[in-house]
Amino acid sequence: MKTLKLIIAGIILFASANTMQAQVSVNVNIGTPPAWGPAGYSAVDYYYLPDIQAYYDIRATQFIYFGGGKWIRSRNLPNQYRNYNLYNGYKVVLNDYHGSKPYSNFNTHKVKYYKGYKGKPQKAIGSNRGNNNKVYQSNGNKGNNGNGNNGNGNGNKGGKGNNGNGKH
Repeated sequence: MKTLKLIIAGIILFASANTMQAQVSVNVNIGTPPAWGPAGYSAVDYYYLPDIQAYYDIRATQFIYFGGGKWIRSRNLPNQYRNYNLYNGYKVVLNDYHGSKPYSNFNTHKVKYYKGYKGKPQKAIGSNRGNNNKVYQSNGNKGNNGNGNNGNGNGNKGGKGNNGNGKH
């Protein structure tokens, strides 16, 4: 009788262990779109920024721009765009490209998405409230050989952007 009770208890324990599955969720923010990025896109690797003819790599959180005869990757924009307001500028979502060199299509992008290009209205992921006068600070990434930023940037700093008019 004791063995029968032990067998039944074992079966109940085994059955309940199968229904109680531990769920572990790991949330890593690699590849999280920036607050100034357009809302509603999940499987996107790059944005093209027509006003400054540069790309933004979402996964690496780096800008990619042409300078000094080569394509440079940096956490900051080049010095000439230190007052560019990323919240107001138009972003082209490149949802059809998943390689590592979006600039391989640059000649097509710069013609199709010319400076001042405005497609469908965009809403930023993050709130622009309180960021009306904040712009992305550049630290002049001269000669960094595409290996990131040599400056001491702190992200957004005060100043006026282009207010989305596409003129510089």
